[in-house]
Amino acid sequence: MQEMTAIAITTPGGPEVLKPVRLAVPVPKPGEILVRVRAAGVNRPDVLQRQGAYPPPPGAPDTPGLEIAGEVVGLGEGVRRYEAGDLVCALVPGGGYAEFAVVHEDNALPLPPGLSLIEAAALPETVFTVWTNVFDRGRLQPGETLLVHGGSSGIGTTAIMLGKAFGASVIVTAGSEEKCAACVALGADLAINYRTADFAAVLAEKAIRPDVILDMVGGDYVARNLKVAAPHGRIVMIAFQKGSRFEADWMAVMLKRLTFTGSTLRPRSVAEKAEIARALEREVWPLLASSQVKPIIYRTFPLAEAAAAHALMESSEHIGKIVLTAA
Repeated sequence: MQEMTAIAITTPGGPEVLKPVRLAVPVPKPGEILVRVRAAGVNRPDVLQRQGAYPPPPGAPDTPGLEIAGEVVGLGEGVRRYEAGDLVCALVPGGGYAEFAVVHEDNALPLPPGLSLIEAAALPETVFTVWTNVFDRGRLQPGETLLVHGGSSGIGTTAIMLGKAFGASVIVTAGSEEKCAACVALGADLAINYRTADFAAVLAEKAIRPDVILDMVGGDYVARNLKVAAPHGRIVMIAFQKGSRFEADWMAVMLKRLTFTGSTLRPRSVAEKAEIARALEREVWPLLASSQVKPIIYRTFPLAEAAAAHALMESSEHIGKIVLTAA
């Protein structure tokens, strides 16, 4: 049987537990395509999985990697949209850190015109996440204000560009003056260095009341989100880097008629992800083709150096995306 190189989590732990291994090339099932992976995005959920805190959903590979870009080299029974040789990017439930990966054709998207495969590999996890949380659950409208915590992350930079593209004002928090400047350069109307200022105090001083808040921090940010949100505001949680247990005065939810919600992406069904993919192709792919939105690549690493990529991600020094490349 044909083999490939993939990155395995040898045991839960630090970046050093990521090791190249030889595995059988996966065989596409009905409706799936086999992709020769040229690049794979690195994401925070990959780090959590490596640490033993985010197991893959049932049926998914136990090797990490949630987004890929590459060439279609095999077709499962019934595949209609793609042919061998097509270039795609795709959201996968796991197994992206490898030379080959399988994905249902409905969860793959064509390579956006003008983008490299490295740039395309930085798209799926971020654009799927931002679209479903900011625009579906958060219902962001033109003329509203979006507050994004972690503005310099892959999710954050994508949220800035999409928020601006759809007519919103965008405020972000980030952890250094360099990161704040990068966010403003991408279009953010205001960037707050959370290490030197309390974002809630800054927004109160400027009389800014966000309509939608995208939060990947949690912890003590939750109480402040409730405080600064506009009447009828929507607060959407997508991660809890400062913890999922917190104390807050929930009276604000009633008095301001707030919506407090959140979601995860990885465990969703193929059909649910396909619905998001259709919206992205309709609404976001034209923005990519016109360069109005463009993924920000901070650094690339060869696949075999996945441990170094994770170490960089955990340092939080990066602005934008970290990507692994395969030969």
